[in-house]
Amino acid sequence: MELSAAAAAAPRRLRGAPLVSAAVGTWEQLASLPLEVEGYDLEGRELAFSEEFVRYTTLIGLRGRDQEGVGEDVTYDGLDHVAFQAASGTLALAGSWRLETFSERLAELDVFPEPPVREVSRRYRNWAFESAALDLALRQAGRSLAGHVGRELRPLNYVVSMRLGGLDSNKPETSERMMRVLERYPGTRFKLDPTNNWTDALIEELAASGAVDSLDLKGQYKGTPVDVDTDPALYRKLCEAFPNAWLEDPDINDDTRPILEEHRDRITWDAPIHSVDDILALEWEPRMVNIKPSRIGSLRELGRAYDFCFERGIGVYGGGQTELDVGRDHIQYLAALFHPETPNDVAPRGFNYPQLPDGMPLSPIHIKPAATGFRFAED
Repeated sequence: MELSAAAAAAPRRLRGAPLVSAAVGTWEQLASLPLEVEGYDLEGRELAFSEEFVRYTTLIGLRGRDQEGVGEDVTYDGLDHVAFQAASGTLALAGSWRLETFSERLAELDVFPEPPVREVSRRYRNWAFESAALDLALRQAGRSLAGHVGRELRPLNYVVSMRLGGLDSNKPETSERMMRVLERYPGTRFKLDPTNNWTDALIEELAASGAVDSLDLKGQYKGTPVDVDTDPALYRKLCEAFPNAWLEDPDINDDTRPILEEHRDRITWDAPIHSVDDILALEWEPRMVNIKPSRIGSLRELGRAYDFCFERGIGVYGGGQTELDVGRDHIQYLAALFHPETPNDVAPRGFNYPQLPDGMPLSPIHIKPAATGFRFAED
């Protein structure tokens, strides 16, 4: 099977990234960092993508020793953000910690003043607090994340993720949205969400573009606006039309298994992956997985996932959750440190905007880290 250059590189040991031994794992490099917290502040963010969909997030700013560390809560439900922001400052987080003991303290607290709409949101909010804590601890220590873990930020490959017809399941889908991006930013690579509305002509046109690195089949989502009914005939067409593309999150059942099994080396996973245990539970050991820090939910488990994949020779790429602020910077930073050459679904924020802005950086991105913290240098 011939794969794209990005795909073919994925399962190899990451270039420039030494294997981490169990004795000095990724989390162990961070766990003992001292952290002084005096308080925290919350600040809402929102962006209207359409009349039907407004994205809300919350910035968490941890304060201590005249420094601030920032994280972004990407919980999807607006009601959860309203309740969180109304209860700002009420969590007992002040004190002298190490990152490890701060994480343990978070686990003792209910960071949702009201029960979340979705249980997985607890992971998203926990990641926001822990990424803010990492940023603050590094700033207080006068170090950058890259410098602290002894890795360099390498040029970051990204793909642009999109559903061609948006969230309207009745809207005819065309290649127009993707082609508009290609016209303005030639060479852009894509991760597309096939739906039951894709016609044979559309599949042929998209395949002929040669610009598709990944297909997100959405077979692991149930009861969400992005659900796609499993269609074995569609799976067969996609596997044949896009022989070099990764196939993310298929629905493997008795009807689709015979189609997918011969393409199992191209199957990747996103929605089911919250831990190493989830990777081990997969029917077929993957050559590649999508590790989303917010979906993993903690620095400890994120480090464990990175280390496990590197030791097993499993490729890793990053994924986003429509971050509106620093959360996107964080996933780009981590991808540039740990898996820069893979088809990372971490494109600059502007590619998510309703109107595509001018001046977007082409892939690969060259990231300049700030001298201290888990953040980029200011322009």
